Amino acid sequence: MSGLSTPSVIPLPRLGLWLLTVPVLLLVAYLVLMDNGAISQAGSYLHELMHDGRHLLGVPCH
Repeated sequence: MSGLSTPSVIPLPRLGLWLLTVPVLLLVAYLVLMDNGAISQAGSYLHELMHDGRHLLGVPCH
């Protein structure tokens, strides 16, 4: 078994950063791509920003 190598250890601060960053990015992607006012009820400015983001990414929203 000389072809096997030992797995590398992921440092805890780097893992914590990923565990925090990935859910935030997924939430932003959901808000821009899928949310049609269900969560983004914070006003017309936020709704229009998400609406324009959908058009920018080519996601159908009408």
